[in-house]
Amino acid sequence: MVSPGSELGGSAPVLDKDGVRLTVDEAVATVTLANPAKRNAQSPALWRALAEAGRLLPGSVRVVVLRGEGKSFSAGLDRQAFTPEGFDGEPSFIDLARGEDDVLDATIAEYQEAFTWWRRSDIVSIAAVQGHAIGAGFQLALACDLRIVADDVQFAMRETSLGLVPDLTGTHPLVGLVGYARALEICATGRFVQAPEAERVGLANLVVLADQLDASVADLAAALLAAPRDAVIETKTLLQGASARTYEDQRTAERAAQGRRLRDLAGLGD
Repeated sequence: MVSPGSELGGSAPVLDKDGVRLTVDEAVATVTLANPAKRNAQSPALWRALAEAGRLLPGSVRVVVLRGEGKSFSAGLDRQAFTPEGFDGEPSFIDLARGEDDVLDATIAEYQEAFTWWRRSDIVSIAAVQGHAIGAGFQLALACDLRIVADDVQFAMRETSLGLVPDLTGTHPLVGLVGYARALEICATGRFVQAPEAERVGLANLVVLADQLDASVADLAAALLAAPRDAVIETKTLLQGASARTYEDQRTAERAAQGRRLRDLAGLGD
C-alpha cells in the first residue's frame, strides 16, 4: 500500500524531464505529470517526454499508472501555445497553421504519439485522476485502459470553445465509453462531467475519496498482477478487437486465443 500522493514506483526516476517523471518498481511503472504549479498544463515538450516514457518501459512492466501531482490531474493545453511566440524552441501553433499541410499533419501525428502507447496489449494502464482533467488532460485520461477518479474530478473537453476539435486520440475511446450522442454533447458543449456522472456513464471505473486515490490505484494494480501475464494480454487483445469483429469472428478469435493458452499451459507453446 502506498500513502496518498506518493508514487507506486519508489526507485530513482528512469526519466525526469519537461514535466514528466517515470519510475519503475518491478512490474509497475508510474508516469507522473510533475508540474503542479501550472496544474500540469501540457506542451509539445511534455508530449515528447510522455512518448519517450513509453519507449523506456522495461519488458518487466505489466501495469502503468498515470498520475498528476497537485490538485489537478491536468488543466489541458498550456495557453502559451496560442500566443504568437509559442514555446521557446518550438514553432507556435499559429506558425504551424500557416505552414504546409503535410508538415501540420506530421506535427499533430507526432503530438498524438504521447497518447497512443497506453493501450499496448502487453500492459494495462490506469489513470489516477483528481481535480481538473480538461481538454488534453481529459484525452490523456481517456488514453488509458482504466480510470480511477477522485470525488472532486472535473472532466471537460473544451476544444470546441477554442474553435478546435479534440485531436489527441480522445474521440475514439470517448465514443466507445459513453456512446455517440453523449460524446457529442460533452464535446460540443464543453461542459464539466463530475465524479457521479463519470462513474454512471462509464468514464470512471471507480470513484473514491481524494485521499484514497493512490491507495485504490495500488489495490487495482495488485489485482491486475495476480493473474498470469499472458492470460491478461490475450484477454485484453480479445476485448480490444471485439467491437470491430462480428459475433462469429469473435468466437473464432476466442478459440484461437484459448488454444494458445492451453498449449502454453501444457508446455507446448513456442
